[in-house]
Amino acid sequence: MSDIVSLLLPFFGLIFIGYIAGKVTKQPAGALGWMNTFIIYAALPALFFKLVSRTPFEDLTRIDFIATDLAATYSIFVVLFAIGRWVRGNSLADCTIQSFAGAYGNIGYMGPGLALLALGEGAAVPVALIVCLENALHFIVAPALMAVAGDDRRSVGRLAIDIARKVAFHPFILSTALGFVAAGLHVNQPLAFQRFVDYLAQAAAPCALFAMGVTLALRPLKRVPVEIGYIVPAKLIIHPIVVYLALTTVGGFDPIWVYAAVLLGALPTATNVFVIGQQYGVWQERASATILITTTLSVVTVSAVLIAIKSGLLPA
Repeated sequence: MSDIVSLLLPFFGLIFIGYIAGKVTKQPAGALGWMNTFIIYAALPALFFKLVSRTPFEDLTRIDFIATDLAATYSIFVVLFAIGRWVRGNSLADCTIQSFAGAYGNIGYMGPGLALLALGEGAAVPVALIVCLENALHFIVAPALMAVAGDDRRSVGRLAIDIARKVAFHPFILSTALGFVAAGLHVNQPLAFQRFVDYLAQAAAPCALFAMGVTLALRPLKRVPVEIGYIVPAKLIIHPIVVYLALTTVGGFDPIWVYAAVLLGALPTATNVFVIGQQYGVWQERASATILITTTLSVVTVSAVLIAIKSGLLPA
């Protein structure tokens, strides 16, 4: 148990410090802008490039792994969408944000730091693949469904171009693609460049977790949605279980890859869900409440997942 505490204390401690700083200093939300810019455009891309470029190329081409993980994640999305649409009678736009709240984990900010801390360097490649390809698919699905719902006024051609541009030029995608090229061509990176990338990569987890804590502090809990009753267990409990069952059923994956995917599946709702809701003016306060509640409860659920992994309760 002490091992789990030693893993989680610095991790959630950084989020807590950010939360306290956000509450005490009373800085406006805009003050976080340059920190987020550094995280998204420098630190995390450097981390993904480092992880991918220094990995044997054959490990980067496991299409079966990422396809299985995506299928598991979107099975949660589809079920939640169906509940929202045909049980709750919500609009297509509301159903879209609700479904992302239950299937889109905070894999970018929280995933790399936690997985590498808990599982070691062996988790680097599956984490990079999941973060980049899941994000790419989310960038495609969200605007496409909003267009169907009528909340996106762009033409089909303009929408397709904008989606392709957003996917192709996102810093996470670009850095991972460059990492693939470097690994595939066996590029010999100069020592000075490696050190520069290492410095940036080391800042990724602390800065991202601190910024996440500040963000939570600046979005107080105002409205608890009824949908929390099934979104929270879907995100924190059912999602990692489905990921585990899917990967172990298909089989043939390194245990560390399975554990990394399960750990990322157990993460709380991504802050990007609020951003998507804000962009389209849909389910904003309730998305913010979902992020806060799932992040708070994830201290317990992520701990449980780590205990199951470390104790051998999850054979892979």
